[in-house]
Amino acid sequence: MLRSASALAGALFIGQAASAETLTVANWLPPSHPLVADVIAPFAASISEATDGRVTASILPAPLGPPPAQYDLAVNGVADITFGVQGYNPGRFRTTNLAEIPFWGDTAEETSVAYWRTWDSLLKEAGEYDDVHVLAVFTHGPGQVFMKGGDLSELSTIDGAKIRVGGGIVHELVSALGGVPVEGPSSQTYELLSQGVADGITFPYESVNFFGLTDLVDQALVIPGGLYNTSFFVVMNKDTWEGLSPEDQAAIDSVSGEALARLAGQAWDSADAAGFEAMQGKVTFHDATPEQVDAISKMVAPVVEAKLAEIDAAGIPSEKAVAMMKENIEALQAE
Repeated sequence: MLRSASALAGALFIGQAASAETLTVANWLPPSHPLVADVIAPFAASISEATDGRVTASILPAPLGPPPAQYDLAVNGVADITFGVQGYNPGRFRTTNLAEIPFWGDTAEETSVAYWRTWDSLLKEAGEYDDVHVLAVFTHGPGQVFMKGGDLSELSTIDGAKIRVGGGIVHELVSALGGVPVEGPSSQTYELLSQGVADGITFPYESVNFFGLTDLVDQALVIPGGLYNTSFFVVMNKDTWEGLSPEDQAAIDSVSGEALARLAGQAWDSADAAGFEAMQGKVTFHDATPEQVDAISKMVAPVVEAKLAEIDAAGIPSEKAVAMMKENIEALQAE
């Protein structure tokens, strides 16, 4: 009798395992990168836990396409879940400008959660993501300016300097400060600096450390609240989402949205702290003075105004969006 019960239990388990749905997760970064190791991998594990194993998520071992292709991989169902940078698709996601403008805050957690709340309450009405199911939007830590051989205690040092930038608003911000933007993916930053193609970079602390740049820069300009943030998305193919049971949708919702934005923000903050520590004794950090912050604000004001106008053009009142983002950050800071 005991053997029969055990056999039945085993059969039920096998039947459950066989019926479990596995979601494919596209990845374009090294497995050790904080975004993968500390955000996407834990999130994938939480899907299985939240659904009691009915749905699992498997991170693919090799890229299905370059970074700019990630969003469309989800749209077209090439992968079930993808993550990426909206700025790698210029002009496609105008509401992300809100999160990327300067001076929002000194922690990725606060900025990311405030961004998610603002997106969920207001920005999603623009319909930019209607062809997928959005699992989260968030930002990395505050981006700063790094150089070698230039004194960044003076803003004028940036004038005419070739500064590597990624996607999004940072290109225009560097131009506004007098720098010459050099486009290139983060994975090529070492070559750009070591070969003299770029004199400096814009990065959060985490990236300077992760991409092995601590010996290639010796100066940092630290702007309170950051010169910029980079916006990220995590999305699911719409048909895949709609094919899940309401129970499993609710379970995945419980570990995505604000929970995933907070997880990502905390991961970036931890990685930034490690990056800052790794640069000690190698990089001189110059905190921007109040006068310099005022000067930077004036220099980048036309860029910020233009980016906010793009939000208006997307059908979202930018003034309302900015006010909501501020309110959310202040509420988080008060917690």
